[in-house]
Amino acid sequence: MAPRPRPSPIVTTDFLIIGSGVAGLRAAIEASRHGDVLVLNKGWANESNSAFAQGGIAAALNEEDEAIESHFQDTIDAGKGLCRPEAVRVLVEEGPRQIHELIAWGAEFDKIGDRFLLAREAAHSHSRILRAKGDATGNELVRALKEEVQKRGNISVRNGHFTVDLFFSSAGGARGRRCRGAWVWDEREERLVLFTARAVILATGGAGQIYRRTTNPPVATGDGIAMALRAGVMLEDMEFFQFHPTSLSLPSAPSFLLSEAMRGEGALLRDAEGKRFMDRYHPDAELAPRDVVTRAIWEEMQQGRRQNVFLDLTHLKPTFVRERFPKIYATCLQYGIDITQEQIPVAPSAHYLMGGVKTGLSGETSLQGLWAVGEVACTGVHGANRLASNSLLEGLVFGMRVGQAVGQAPIPTSILLEEETEPPKLSRPAADGKYLLVQKELRETMWSHVGILRSELSLKEAMKRWERWAWVLKKPARSRLALETRNLLLVSAAMIEAALKRRESIGAHYREDFPLPPNDLPSEHISLTRTALTKHFGLI
Repeated sequence: MAPRPRPSPIVTTDFLIIGSGVAGLRAAIEASRHGDVLVLNKGWANESNSAFAQGGIAAALNEEDEAIESHFQDTIDAGKGLCRPEAVRVLVEEGPRQIHELIAWGAEFDKIGDRFLLAREAAHSHSRILRAKGDATGNELVRALKEEVQKRGNISVRNGHFTVDLFFSSAGGARGRRCRGAWVWDEREERLVLFTARAVILATGGAGQIYRRTTNPPVATGDGIAMALRAGVMLEDMEFFQFHPTSLSLPSAPSFLLSEAMRGEGALLRDAEGKRFMDRYHPDAELAPRDVVTRAIWEEMQQGRRQNVFLDLTHLKPTFVRERFPKIYATCLQYGIDITQEQIPVAPSAHYLMGGVKTGLSGETSLQGLWAVGEVACTGVHGANRLASNSLLEGLVFGMRVGQAVGQAPIPTSILLEEETEPPKLSRPAADGKYLLVQKELRETMWSHVGILRSELSLKEAMKRWERWAWVLKKPARSRLALETRNLLLVSAAMIEAALKRRESIGAHYREDFPLPPNDLPSEHISLTRTALTKHFGLI
């Protein structure tokens, strides 16, 4: 149905936050101390990656120097030399205070008596993982933050608002160019709305829908990264996409995440013959870093020509398994698997993008007026391989810092349009099937050619296939599906380009033609802009 023929309304606020996961909500709470806040949610319910997070949130709760230093070193080690130490320092030192504040706001974490139940997960040297309701930590964080948001009279949340593109103004000259808002499609009213603000915060999450198998919800289409790319904002570390080693692998089931905490509690990985194999790949066996476990499972699958390996909890007490992993137990039972009695077929799935919009320690980007936080951002905290259970902590810590930063930033004195442009027109044409086909082909290509293993040959083949879909970028987008397809294509181009540039294997980026890790010299971060993609991908 075509939009009603009426002018686009303009809504003005102090701070516009695009995304309503942990990072976006925490930023909203902090920014509300400095002005009115409007949070835009693409979906209608808890569809963010934050709400899907199971395992927990890592922090040195006692705030002792030794515990903080241990968390710092584990994060640095997992990142394979590409973490920014100053960002990691902020994460581990400010994290405990953020969690205590969240508890004061009503978040409830699992306890034994009056002590928090702390778990250990892969690549952690100590037990420091807080969890809620066994395997529903992310959902609990979102609940507590939403309740706190509702207490603030100057925060408004709008669901069903899909952000189409950023909006700019200029105070004169290139240096004055700044982000001043966004064009947004109101799904309920079926019309475009222009939102303007003192500051815009991207908190749109990741891009898991770029792959055939993903633990991410359907809304994870890389919208924020694509908008930033179109605006000329700098991206970084786009070659690093983390694949979670264990997700449910059944023809009838989605790629449901099976938390790392399961292996932390003693679950074992077995091949088709029932034999353990992880001790052949790493001395920590099932508790090796995610990238190691993922590649080990992939190799076992290729050698056995199977679609999966198995996760085994049958040696653990059934009551413990049901109490510790209630959501996972119920979900697997829904698909006919009693995890207390049967091994679970598992395979890797795309899970988390370590790269994204390059930011400083307060979420500032290369474009004035635009900040980014959460999975859409690249703070340098995760490096080449994210340490388990650090992502929710990053959302809290940097969400607070971004909210604080926008409140302290100078207030723009005027809104001067850089150029008068026709607002994008959206409709729901019957031809959306062609975009569905492009998305399907893109996901298959990214999975097989830009996935767990890459090479120059596979990456150039992906680039060649990408050219077949370039028409999507050249044709005006006239539906949400078309816009999401365009966004996925832009993000995939950045990932392919960065993966080609990194001629070494490190962390989540493994090049079969360059299998050796880098030498003793520190690896460089790979930064990209829209201009950098023009050479290989034409008009973007």
